[in-house]
Amino acid sequence: MRKFILLAALLLSGAAYALSLDQLTSNDATAGLKEALTQGANKAVDLLGRENGFLGNSKVRIPLPDKLDRAGKMMRSVGMGKQVDELETSFNRAAEAAVPEAKKLLVDAIKNMSVQDAKSILVGGDNSATEYFRRTTSAPLGDRFRPIVQQAIAKVKLAEQYDKFAGSAARFGLISKEDASLDSYVTNKALDGLFMMIAEEEKAIRKNPLNAAGNLAQKVFGILRN
Repeated sequence: MRKFILLAALLLSGAAYALSLDQLTSNDATAGLKEALTQGANKAVDLLGRENGFLGNSKVRIPLPDKLDRAGKMMRSVGMGKQVDELETSFNRAAEAAVPEAKKLLVDAIKNMSVQDAKSILVGGDNSATEYFRRTTSAPLGDRFRPIVQQAIAKVKLAEQYDKFAGSAARFGLISKEDASLDSYVTNKALDGLFMMIAEEEKAIRKNPLNAAGNLAQKVFGILRN
């Protein structure tokens, strides 16, 4: 008798799980997901798109490219530390100025999400929504970010010296062509930082559905947790 009861319980739990998966195709499930993604995307943009959003966050702070770090240390050793600091600060200020441009594109990507996209995100890994954003918004975000980055770093005189130095380094294969272009380097790092923060918000909501702002979002991610 005990074995029968245990088997019945297992079958019932399996049926409940199947029902939960069926619910993922409903309008409520899609709406709940969009609520959560909008919340996460907006929070990530708000955290980064303010003073010290990048500069004060060690996870996303933009340094000199790895291959030029040695050059930066040499410059500091000969009394040019202030110039290096100014350049690195300009990287991060440029990213902070550019990131608010992401909000509309991210929200549009959420609105245009298909039912199949939504289902794939819901049953996917912890960063499946982030990968959706990366796939659908990276190119247009880069186009939006780049002119803002250009304006911000143009104020730093050392930027021209960087371009010359990095260009020579790229010709010798010491750094990538992307890192040789200051605009591209900062733009790419800004995008990396944005997607990293979106991933953290996504993971937090999946781990604790109560972090989701809307009732539908809490319901949907609560189902997935069960």
